[in-house]
Amino acid sequence: MFYAPKDGHGLPHDPFTSLVAPRPIGWISSVSLEGKVNLAPYSFFNAVCSRPPMISFASEGIKDTVRNIRETGEFVVNVANYAMAEAMNLSSARLRHGDDEFAYAGLNAEPSQTVKAPRVAGVPAALECRLTSSLAITTVDGADTHNRLIIGQVSGVYIADRCLVDGLFDISLADLIARLGYRNYARVTEVFSMHRPGLDNQRP
Repeated sequence: MFYAPKDGHGLPHDPFTSLVAPRPIGWISSVSLEGKVNLAPYSFFNAVCSRPPMISFASEGIKDTVRNIRETGEFVVNVANYAMAEAMNLSSARLRHGDDEFAYAGLNAEPSQTVKAPRVAGVPAALECRLTSSLAITTVDGADTHNRLIIGQVSGVYIADRCLVDGLFDISLADLIARLGYRNYARVTEVFSMHRPGLDNQRP
């Protein structure tokens, strides 16, 4: 089949997010100027570049996460794993403004090293970030989609010691999860390696 999004797909559910998958989950913690902590997962999330390390995520509208980041210029990306899948999902609930998603999801917070926002205790890894850009996402004809793109530069990296094997972050040991389409998720339990042509075959 073929369809133009403006004309609709005619299927029971939109296939778009299943076609761009799996997607890493940006489980983002932030804190307001008043000290209120917020935690929410974002599946439109990924790395932007490695030198310097930067990440981005998109939000539908100006939610508490985006508001906090724009106010303070800081946030933390927590790496979600299978053991925390249910808690991650609970943190997506639409609570009242100011309610604590950490408490609602039964999670504890641990202090970060370079930003005020805490990380989720027990995660395999976390990226402490400082805001570099907050952009309105527009359509090809310039209309505002009411979505916002946040780009942050990583100022600190936490890795759980249990997930380091021979100096490498072991993704399958960390048991990471990713977002698929519809209500589906993926679990990283097996990996394979390939070497790019012309590069040192000893390089990880």
